[in-house]
This record gives sequence, C-alpha cells and structure tokens, in this order.
Amino acid sequence: MAIESVVVRQRVEDLDAAVPFYEKLTGSTASRFAFAGVTLASVGPFLLFSGPDESVRRVAGVAATLAVADLDAAVADAVAGGAEVVAPSAPTPNGHRAVLRHPHGGVYEYVGP
Repeated sequence: MAIESVVVRQRVEDLDAAVPFYEKLTGSTASRFAFAGVTLASVGPFLLFSGPDESVRRVAGVAATLAVADLDAAVADAVAGGAEVVAPSAPTPNGHRAVLRHPHGGVYEYVGP
C-alpha cells in the first residue's frame, strides 16, 4: 500500500469566507461539494468543512484523508497491520472512502477509486 497524498482537514465557521484565503495560499481553485449534511471545499491539500455540530462531528473526528491507488488493498494492508475499520468502504461524491483507526489511535479516512 502506498499513500499517494495526504489532505489536511480544517473546520471553518464560514466556508465562503475561508475559501479565498486557501485558494490564494495554494494557487488552486476550490472544488465544493456536500456530504452527509456537511458543506466541503477541496482546495489544494486542504479539505475545508462547515456545518451544524452534529453533522460535523463525524468529519472532525478524522485527522487526515489519505489518497490511495487501490482502496481495498490499502484497507486490507492496514487491517493486517492492526488497524480497525470504523466505516467500511462506501461510495462518495469523489470516489470511495473507508475510515480506519490505526493501532496507535489515529483515525484516518482512506479514499480511492
């Protein structure tokens, strides 16, 4: 399993106000979408998110998003190494995702095709 990129997650109170800062910082244009009651914007290596506390808790509890070329293989490798599946692989607006708790306590979202 190889991690192709890491996306830093950042909760913001006002997504519309935050996006221009991150677009300028990264030189990237934001890609906006919604998922499970949360409004998100992907800007370069950042995933900004905003929404009601009850919806955001699930997103905020994940330290980072790890992009992988083969999600099923990455999950299998992580589990074989002692990780626990918190949320199994499921489709999202941007591919598929799974959430795992690593053996040392960190919770990460894995995304891939």
